[in-house]
Parts: sequence; C-alpha cells; structure tokens
Amino acid sequence: MSSTPESLVILLHGVGADGANLVPLGEALKGFLPDALFVSPDAPNLLDGGGAGRQWFSVVGVSDGNRARRIVEARADFDRVVAREIDKAGFGGRLDRVVFVGFSQGAIMSLDALVDGRWPVAAVVAASGRLGAPIGPKPASSTPVLILHGERDDVIAAAEAPRAARLLEGAGFAVETHVYPGLGHGVSPEGLQAAGAFLARALKRPSA
Repeated sequence: MSSTPESLVILLHGVGADGANLVPLGEALKGFLPDALFVSPDAPNLLDGGGAGRQWFSVVGVSDGNRARRIVEARADFDRVVAREIDKAGFGGRLDRVVFVGFSQGAIMSLDALVDGRWPVAAVVAASGRLGAPIGPKPASSTPVLILHGERDDVIAAAEAPRAARLLEGAGFAVETHVYPGLGHGVSPEGLQAAGAFLARALKRPSA
C-alpha cells in the first residue's frame, strides 16, 4: 500500500465477536485493494450475558416484531463508530472512497446505513446478513451492494439474501447476489473472490 491510502474499507463484525475477528477477512481482500486502508472496529456494546464478545444490538428475545426497532435504536452508536474510523483515517467528506464490509449483524447494520440514507458510501458487501429495517424515504440507492450467503446458514436463513436483493432493487439499488451451496454461516473462498472483485470495480478510479 502507498503511504497515503486511496480508499478505506471498514469491516463490521457479527454479534458475539469483535473487530479482531474480521482481520483475516481484510487480509484476504488486500490483494484486490492494495492501496486501501483496512480497519476493523469493535461494536460499542458488550455482549448480553457477559463474555468477551460485542454486539451492535441485543439479540436476546429478538423477533420479527422487534428487530427493526432494535436496529433503529442502534443507529446512533453505529454512526459514532463509523464516523470515528472515517475521520481518523482522513476520509471525512470522501465517502466515495469508503466501503463497508459487514458480516452477520455487521451486515445488517451496513445495509441499514444505506436504506436509511445515512451513509452513501462507495459500496457495501453484506455477508450472512439480512435487511432488517424498512427502507427509508431517501435511501442511498446509488451505492452498489453485494450480498453473500451460505445455502445452509443455520443462523440467518439463506432466504434472506434474495429477499433483501428484491427489496433493494425495488428501491433502485444495483445488487449482486451469491448464495453458495453447502456453506453455513460464514464466508467461503469463492465469496472472498466475489467480494474482492466487486470492491475493486466499485473503487476503480475513472481514467484521466
């Protein structure tokens, strides 16, 4: 990477993990984005029930009826974490060079940041997540989205991938979706390849 990074990749982990959990994913993507800075912050809240893990919002007693409210309530904390990383890296006012890569709950929050219109970043990769809150009146629909999911995911059903794609496309988003046979709640090597190629395209600077 050059001394001055050309783009910023913010890795957003799932519930019960922490930022260090996604560092290997960032390492795998660096080959596609050699001039990018990768950061992997911790979610702001300790995991319910104790332990070393963290969460963006509580999943204790979560249901289809209360999930959207929990996501909305988590927005302020999410925004603080993301804004801190962007400012620290010197990308304030340069969201066209920032991308979110979220896994599980991190993917949920990344998609919500788009559909609420708060973070019109250059691209979002949402792996093993879902679209958990309604699309707002002014979504950041110019941001391309890549959805990755395992067909055998037993944490968040694979059916959430085409559902999210359908809703996002209906709101004007360009969406690429991959559901991988035999894969559980994780990211496959094929998914990493798809993510790297997608982000490289999204961050490619136009020729002079």
